[in-house]
Amino acid sequence: MSTAVARNLMAEMKLFGMSSIFDKAVMDATHQQWSCTEFINVLLQAEADQRTERKTGGLIKAAKFAKKSRFEDFDFTAQRSLTKTDIKDLYSLEWLRQGRPVLLVGQTGVGKSFIAQAAGMQACLRGHSVLFITVTDWLEHLALARTSGTYLRFRERLLRPALVIFDNMGMRKLTASEAQDLCEILDVRTGDKSVIFTTQTPLQHWSEVIPDPVILDAIRDRLEHAALTFNITGESYREVLARHLSTPAQNAEA
Repeated sequence: MSTAVARNLMAEMKLFGMSSIFDKAVMDATHQQWSCTEFINVLLQAEADQRTERKTGGLIKAAKFAKKSRFEDFDFTAQRSLTKTDIKDLYSLEWLRQGRPVLLVGQTGVGKSFIAQAAGMQACLRGHSVLFITVTDWLEHLALARTSGTYLRFRERLLRPALVIFDNMGMRKLTASEAQDLCEILDVRTGDKSVIFTTQTPLQHWSEVIPDPVILDAIRDRLEHAALTFNITGESYREVLARHLSTPAQNAEA
């Protein structure tokens, strides 16, 4: 079989990873006198690598991250209460394998959303499905889904992924109906799939967000004992960035 025919067959069979390196592999096999097994292994590995890359790209796109944060970009020089051990625990995804929820609590600007999305990105890279959604967007989509008759379909979007990230919990109070929806989502996901909440409001003060005491107790019960909680304190990243940006100008004036 000629190399041209082989390439055409790979294209027809959608073996794009093999096809992309085929000519080089043939050349390397000839020059380095590979065995048939070595040649086939190289082609198979190229195909496996490209399929993994395509799958990961699809997972990242489906996650709908606001920013593609990575733990490798975390600024350890900033004054934060988070330690390298904390980041290592999040990076390991052991909590995801255990289906544990994660609470990232802290004032605005301390990096809660960055860390949540970095955890989500790490999950995608490990082959897990993720959905990132701000609580404001969730509530807007929830209201629209109820009026348009697509509630069950929308609810399924929040039940299917291995990880759902609710960003900015507590931006406004939840109605009893909204709180019940959240409780049902947590009820289905508890012990099986993980949820990350970023919030300025510690769990013990969620009565400020969820006025209904019965639903509040049910939500707390699903989070309080199982959640991996990080209370993040420190200077706002925006303040640090503003200071860094102003330094050159100040130095120039001096």
